[in-house]
Amino acid sequence: MMTPGNIRSYERTLYPEIEPYETGMLDVGEGHQIYYERVGTPGAKPAVFLHGGPGGGMAPSHRRQWDPALYDLLLLDQRGCGKSLPFAEIEHNDTWRIVADLERLREMCGHEAWQVFGGSWGATLALAYAQTHTDRVTELVLRGVFLARQTEKDWLYVKGASEIMAEQWDSFTGLIPEDERGDLVKAYHDRLTSDDEATRLAAAREWSLWEGSVATVLPNPELLDDFADPAKAVPFARICARYFLNDFYLEEAQLLRDAHKIAHIPTIIVQGRHDICCPPTSAWALKKVLPQAELWIVDDGGHAASEPGITDGLVRATDKFAGK
Repeated sequence: MMTPGNIRSYERTLYPEIEPYETGMLDVGEGHQIYYERVGTPGAKPAVFLHGGPGGGMAPSHRRQWDPALYDLLLLDQRGCGKSLPFAEIEHNDTWRIVADLERLREMCGHEAWQVFGGSWGATLALAYAQTHTDRVTELVLRGVFLARQTEKDWLYVKGASEIMAEQWDSFTGLIPEDERGDLVKAYHDRLTSDDEATRLAAAREWSLWEGSVATVLPNPELLDDFADPAKAVPFARICARYFLNDFYLEEAQLLRDAHKIAHIPTIIVQGRHDICCPPTSAWALKKVLPQAELWIVDDGGHAASEPGITDGLVRATDKFAGK
């Protein structure tokens, strides 16, 4: 296990800004079209980036975690997210449909297998994909591990993070009448699917601000403004609440139970010690069932990929797997 003493200098930063060499929309059926970008060098080492959420989306900064000379990277907006259509759609949108979408995209690219990189919900999805298509994954790079177990769901929406981010929790719960606070996810889901636009927007803003508040060790006003943007808050909150309400379409502890299927896949986990959103207990649980995995703990890191120590670890991981 790598400790912060090994990476304290944080020499690695994102690679320079880069534009895609190809963009497009892939029709995956059921009314969904997936927006994708391809970045780097065609024919180089294949990789795919899985954004967080569920309901997040990709950003230009996400292209910059790989050496573009050494990688042929695909990024996508998952169903209902970003530029994918329909916007903020929650029907025909679940873990296993996205896993199938990834296979369609891999085949579209002509890759035999690829590196799979995901953080938070993206790490959940990466594990689900790898356990389903074990021969299609060359390596895993995971950040801020979320295994979708009941303890992790309760940490975020019952009690846990609420004990640390007390004033933000009061704001989050304050939108919901006291008699509905016994099931905050359902209460928010009801409002996020309301016929009234003002109700949907208010719920989306509070849900997204709560998620944004637990993303960094220190307050980040710019990040919170980004989370509050309706263009991002609406799909994020609607899709995220639907997944939480349906237990992420996974059986309890399924990703740990089936981890033996990916024991042969080289894996690096970059985990912030002070991750309020996805505490290190999940990364440690995964490490214990994946002996081959390298767990890199960043002692002054939180959840967000933008924090210096987390960025450093992620870039080091992609460099390492490229033989750099």
